[in-house]
Amino acid sequence: MLQVCLNGSRGAGDGTAVPLTPSAVAESAASAVAAGAADAHVHPKSPCGRDSLSPGVLTPVLTALRERVRVPVGVTTGAWAEPDPAARVARVRAWTVLPDHASVNWHEPGAEEVAAALLERGVGVEAGIWSGTDGAARFAASPLGPRVLRVLAEVTDPAPDSAVTTARALLAELGPAHGRPVLLHGEEGGAWPVLRLAGRLGLATRIGLEDTLVLPDGERACSNADLVTEALRLLANCRMTRAE
Repeated sequence: MLQVCLNGSRGAGDGTAVPLTPSAVAESAASAVAAGAADAHVHPKSPCGRDSLSPGVLTPVLTALRERVRVPVGVTTGAWAEPDPAARVARVRAWTVLPDHASVNWHEPGAEEVAAALLERGVGVEAGIWSGTDGAARFAASPLGPRVLRVLAEVTDPAPDSAVTTARALLAELGPAHGRPVLLHGEEGGAWPVLRLAGRLGLATRIGLEDTLVLPDGERACSNADLVTEALRLLANCRMTRAE
């Protein structure tokens, strides 16, 4: 499964290719799905361009997306969007339009409570386990582990020469991960090396302007669809290699 991560915490300074408004997000998602993405992850933005968990921000983004795509759509619940854990839970409980899933970073304060609130509302949980944090240990001890939709193994090492080593160490830390499916991805300079590793290991992965602004050859990506097209080509090569 290839997920497209449409915008992340990027803003207007990262270029016009990064979709920020509901209409731009929906258009970008539609093109990425047409290119082959099977799932979408988005960071809804306030009018000033900040990530937000507010129902007033979430609703128009999800509505616009569902008018254009028929794949599962997920959102962030990152602490940077709402630093206070109790307020984060309150935001989730106030949502009037629900995403199909939401990512919860397990190293963040309040992760268990946010995940529980999502599960109570019938929203799937992507357990974000970041390299370089205690997220894997916390998740291993979590009673909610068996109930999550999948684990996002998030390699935060941006160096192309070391990201794969970091990714393998993170996967070893995760171990059986409560038996849940794992989606492995990298970021910046590590995005493409880690995507290739995911392909070789037969794991789900993701690509999009949240994780990288460039194609494997270093050229600037014009859209999320361009990144998805290239990712699927690389993943197909990995499948052929595994079959040999």
